[in-house]
Amino acid sequence: MKTFLFLALLLVARFSVAQPTSFSVVVVGKGQPILLIPGYSCSGEVWNETVDHLKDRYECHVLTLPGFAGVPAIKNPVLATVRDEIIQYIKTKKLRQPILMGHSLGAFMSLWVSSREPSLVSKLICVDGVPFISAMMNPATNADSLRKNPMYNADVVAQNFVNLPNGNYETNMVKSMLTQVSDTTRARQIARWSALSDRRTLGYTLVEMSLTDLRNDIARIQSPTLVLGSLYFNSQATSERILTEQYKQLGHKTIAVAQTKHFIMYDDPQWFYQQIDHFLQRAN
Repeated sequence: MKTFLFLALLLVARFSVAQPTSFSVVVVGKGQPILLIPGYSCSGEVWNETVDHLKDRYECHVLTLPGFAGVPAIKNPVLATVRDEIIQYIKTKKLRQPILMGHSLGAFMSLWVSSREPSLVSKLICVDGVPFISAMMNPATNADSLRKNPMYNADVVAQNFVNLPNGNYETNMVKSMLTQVSDTTRARQIARWSALSDRRTLGYTLVEMSLTDLRNDIARIQSPTLVLGSLYFNSQATSERILTEQYKQLGHKTIAVAQTKHFIMYDDPQWFYQQIDHFLQRAN
């Protein structure tokens, strides 16, 4: 009988263990928890300097999403799965009033998590990311109309990524990244992460984000939000206009524009740290 009870308890305990996440996590530092979510194809290492800046005051949970930078891929829908796993991760780890900070795609994921669970997080920092990337040039664009466009066929886009030649993939990616970051060494590192990423995941996540419109959903977010933008078309006024339109439904927000390319934390770290420190130290 005792053996039976022991086996039964062991069985219950085994199935009570939290399921592993598809994203990888590195935890550094002590203090209020803050989840750092990298952008498209990037490793969590993109936050290394930011973590060094924060780790004495915050417990930094640094994510790398599945299929990116060598982390194993998962089945579609990738981003919706990650959204639910981040919510579950916060609950399972019993993280109290965590802060979410995301860059680009990571900012989009932060908005998606917070609009689904508005009471889960205390503050948001969105670094050059928007709730609906497809409408940045034309606010009238909507996801339903895009779904009818063959350009947004996820299987075709994923296959196109698979078909890209391996030989010059990384070299071409470095050239592309130099439009998003000023430093060549940084561009090479970002290109390396892209080369390590699963090609189908690159295609599927690009389409999934392009067809997911959070502009109305973010009205549910109650947490104070800092939105940091880069220069769009080399114009601060254009950046402010686009970000104000994209975040129109979000109530408690602060928008600031850096004189940089897309990777603001690399191009002007001092400005970036000043902005996030001032926001994090502010009372809600």
